[in-house]
Amino acid sequence: MDLDAYVAAHRGDWERLEELTKQRRLSGAEADEILDRYQRVATHLSLVRSTAPDPSLVAYLSMLLAKARSKSAGTRTMSWSDVGRFFGQTFPAALYRMRRWWITVLVLDVVLVVVMGWWLLSHPSVESSLASPEQIRQLVDNDFERYYSEYAATSFALRVWTNNFWLSALCVASGVFGLPVVYLLVTNMANLAVVGSIMIRHDRGGLFFGLIAPHGLLELTCVFVAAGVGLRLFWAWVEPGARTRAQALGAEGRAALATSLGLVALLLVSGLIEAFVTPSPLPTWARVGIGVLAEAAFFTYVFTAGRWAHRRGETGDLAEAYRGAELPVAG
Repeated sequence: MDLDAYVAAHRGDWERLEELTKQRRLSGAEADEILDRYQRVATHLSLVRSTAPDPSLVAYLSMLLAKARSKSAGTRTMSWSDVGRFFGQTFPAALYRMRRWWITVLVLDVVLVVVMGWWLLSHPSVESSLASPEQIRQLVDNDFERYYSEYAATSFALRVWTNNFWLSALCVASGVFGLPVVYLLVTNMANLAVVGSIMIRHDRGGLFFGLIAPHGLLELTCVFVAAGVGLRLFWAWVEPGARTRAQALGAEGRAALATSLGLVALLLVSGLIEAFVTPSPLPTWARVGIGVLAEAAFFTYVFTAGRWAHRRGETGDLAEAYRGAELPVAG
């Protein structure tokens, strides 16, 4: 290939693409044009690399493509339709797709709490090794109930939301290693079993479930979802199937990101319930009923909107929910 002639023939395309990358704002037509020219220049770069790999030209075109990719990604702004599509299709489809993982985690953890609680109630001597009689009395008579009304509702909601999201984020982020997720789950379930058994032994079981159930059903479900997503990442690394490990982790990582973003909203709902409903003067049946309704709404959301969106995704309508929407990289 005559490199000089090739450069002369296509310099106009390159200069126009460079001009578009320097503009502060792009119109709709210009946004379409930058995508079109990106594809052309990517083809040019691929051809130059394979036939006449001039280092300076390759560097120039690579830099130009990087600028165009960055500019194109920045031209699209989030709209309400994007938010609606995310919560109406992408998020529920991701939850439904990974339902076996987080439902398995949910069932195993519920069984673990029940077994640990039963064992603790059957062995009263263990309680005295965990805390002194004064500490137990303080927990039963004051601390457990006061925790939910100690702070102003708005600041408490923010605090709860932040703590729960941090725990969920740890489950997802450490999921690729597997064991940290198991440790986080067992630790939290053990704490729940210990406190529950102490409250039940001292005839405060009604207070315990009346304060835990309103927000705890949805809150713990979110944690179980995050743990299931994290363990799915771990399994993608262990057993990638026909894909490479990098491809498997990339695909599951994108689905995990979508799920994590959705959990932010669900944990906010849980935090608001914990701040405003749990300590409220409503009767216990009403507070627990709100928690049950929130949990039922979540499962209805997953198995109606999620199932529908997942099936559409399998036919291609929601392929972007599981793939990166990046421009192709040249070469």
